[in-house]
This record gives sequence, C-alpha cells and structure tokens, in this order.
Amino acid sequence: MPLWKIHGDGHTVEPGQVVTPEERLSWPATIAIGAQHVVAMFGATFLVPIITGFPVTTTLLFSGVGTLLFLLLTRNRLPSYLGSSFAFLAPITALNGGNTLETPEQITQALVGVAAVGVLLAAIGFLVQAVGTGWIDRLMPPVVAGAIVALIGFNLAPAAWNNFKLQPELATVTLIAVILFSVLFRGFLGRISIFLGVIVGYIVAAFTGQLKFDGIEDVAWVGLPQFHLAAITDPAAWKLVPMFLPVVLVLIAENVGHVRGVATMTNDPSINKSTGRALVADGVATTIAGAFGGSGTTTYGENIGVMAATRVYSTAAYWVAGIVAILLAFSPKVGFVFNTIPAGVLGGVTTALYGLIGVIGIKIWVDNRVDFSRPVNQYTVAVSFVIAIAGFAMGWGDFQLGAIVVGTVAALLIYHLGNAIARWRKTGADDGGPIPAVGPLGGDPV
Repeated sequence: MPLWKIHGDGHTVEPGQVVTPEERLSWPATIAIGAQHVVAMFGATFLVPIITGFPVTTTLLFSGVGTLLFLLLTRNRLPSYLGSSFAFLAPITALNGGNTLETPEQITQALVGVAAVGVLLAAIGFLVQAVGTGWIDRLMPPVVAGAIVALIGFNLAPAAWNNFKLQPELATVTLIAVILFSVLFRGFLGRISIFLGVIVGYIVAAFTGQLKFDGIEDVAWVGLPQFHLAAITDPAAWKLVPMFLPVVLVLIAENVGHVRGVATMTNDPSINKSTGRALVADGVATTIAGAFGGSGTTTYGENIGVMAATRVYSTAAYWVAGIVAILLAFSPKVGFVFNTIPAGVLGGVTTALYGLIGVIGIKIWVDNRVDFSRPVNQYTVAVSFVIAIAGFAMGWGDFQLGAIVVGTVAALLIYHLGNAIARWRKTGADDGGPIPAVGPLGGDPV
C-alpha cells in the first residue's frame, strides 16, 4: 500500500479542496512544493545559529533530521517543518552578555540547556498523550501564554541594538527592506520578508565592500558539519539550565497552535489527537540537536503560510524539505557564506524579528479576547514585561536566574495567586472589607 494517495489528477487542486496529509500531487509538483518549504524555513532557521554562534550547517542538519523524526513519530499524519526556535535566543546569548557565543565551551554549555528543554518537552508530550491538553490551558491561560511569548522577544531588544549600532546605515537599509517586503507583497513573498530583507542587506554590503570572504577558497564544497557535544559532565552547565526551562512553555504553545491550525485548515478535527505525539517529536528532535551541536527546534509558522497559499498539506512535501536541508548541511562552503553576514544586517533584521516575537504574544491576547480591565491580567503582563525588558536577575551564590525565568515565574504567580485571592474574597472569607470597585487602569476588580 502506498504511503500517499494521489490527489485528483496529481497536478492541480480544485477550488475549495485541499491536498490532505495522506495525499500527494505528482512527484515533480511535490518536489517543487517541498522546495518552497525549504525557502520558507531557511530565512528563520539560519538566523538562529548566526545570532547565537552555533554552526549553521549543523543546525540545518538537525532541522532536517528533526523534521523527518517528527513525521515518523506523528505517523506521517501531521505536516510540519521543524526549524530553529527563536525562543532559545535569549537564554543562549545570555551566556555572553546578550551577544553571540564566542568559545566552544560556551556552546557546549548552552547545548545542555537546549537538550534539557527537549527532554522536558518530550515528557510533557507523553503526559498530554495520556490525559489531554486541558491542564496546559489551566496552567497557561492566554494572558499568561501571551506574556511569556512576548517577554522572550522583548528581552532580546538590547541584543538587536548591539548589532545595529555597529553598522547603522546597513542595519537601517536591511530593516526598511524587511518592512517593505512585508507590506508590499501578499502570500508567500510577504511571509519570507525576513529572508528577503537579509538578501537585500547582504547585497548592499557586497556593493559597499563590507563583506569579508578571506579564506573561502580553502573551504570545501562537501564535508561534515561541525559537531559539538553537550557538556553534560560540566556542573557549571547545569547551573544554567533553569534559565532555559521557560522556553518549554513557548514550544508547547507553538506546537499546540500548529496542530490546531492544521486541523482547522484541513477540516479534520482528528488531527488534534496528534498533539501529544507532536510534543514528543519536537522534544526528541530538540534533545538530539542539543546533544550534538544544533539549535532547538519548533514547528514553523512560515511553512503553515506555504500550506495555506498552496492548499497542499501533504507530508510528502515535508519529506522532500527535510532531505534537502540535510543535503545542504553537508556543504561547509554554504556555512562559510552565512557566517559572512555583517553585524549591521543582523541588527536590522533582529530589530524587526525580536519585535515580531513580542507581537505574537500580543496576538494571543487579541485572538482570545483577554480582558485587560481586570487588574490581575494587568499586573501579570506589566510586571513580567518590565522584568524582561530591564533584565532583572536573581542569584544565590553561583546559582543565577535570568530575566526570562524571573519574568515567567512572575507571570504565573501573579495570575494564579491573584485569581486565588479573588475567589477567596468573593466567598466572604476575608475580613469583610470592600472589594475595590475599579482596577488601577479604571477597569473591573480582580
């Protein structure tokens, strides 16, 4: 029995129809769509190793391997590309004061945090597979989920400025290009505006003599990626792990959202039953990447855009994309070229990118109609945002908690304790004092 049924004539998708995950078009059409998925993921996937200092080709390898593992573990029913997760940027760069990692020791220590997040995500996936997602919704309701996603993006703002100010003219050109591509183009081109902005910035840098290709002729076209082993025996690395753990909440939100999105677009509610498997698969992929030198992975919204534009949800296209990514990973010259991207280009693109991460969190509030007239919601967001943006930190001797951890804990505690207190007071268990008529911003009581 074939893995995929041929949809229609194998060449076209009729209006109002979709190519389901179990179907495919002809192989030439499937390969072409798979190539689109490679382009869609590429802009974001290669940016993460460039920003963090991880090897580019190694990250490409494990994104491709992770995608194939994801397809296998979800029983070939859930189309997704696993690209580099931006949620890891803040804890990784925090190891070097918010800047790109500079030494192999820093990279191997960061990998322990990446792998730990993967193990935790996989464990949560098994739990979801057993009991469902209701407990996630209770632990992390929209106001908390949105705050955690947004604070990770806003915490990275100083890192964007650090690169921007090194080459402000080039950074400005890159940022303007990103914005123009996003507002001038619809559909696929608009969704890869970050990628296109990098290309424009790179071309400008080339014409203005700001690129350095010294030694490129000595780099082979074909060769093994550069692997790093996670420093699991280094006690200093394990002290950094708490800084990484809040990332798992973002990965949960992204995976759950991805599964629900595919179920809605294909009009197949049964796909929602794959949520636990999706979390396990992403967890396994992230663990393997972290163990050997790649960036943590997540399901990609960019590729959701390709599926929405083409109406092709065939997992066959993702097998093509994963295989292509693996092949690209075995070209050291490709990695060398990516490492020549100037700081100004990165500064311009990350100014938009980090802000967009924040906007994703805000969109969660809008989509779920979060009521910000309630003080508990106001303070959940207000306190966690200031902690993240200002870079609050807490430490006990050598044990340190960075702004993302502190902000995440603050959001969870303020929301849940605030609501617990509100319920307690409404039962008449307080001292009889009046419940405030309005909140601090003129809204309803807690």
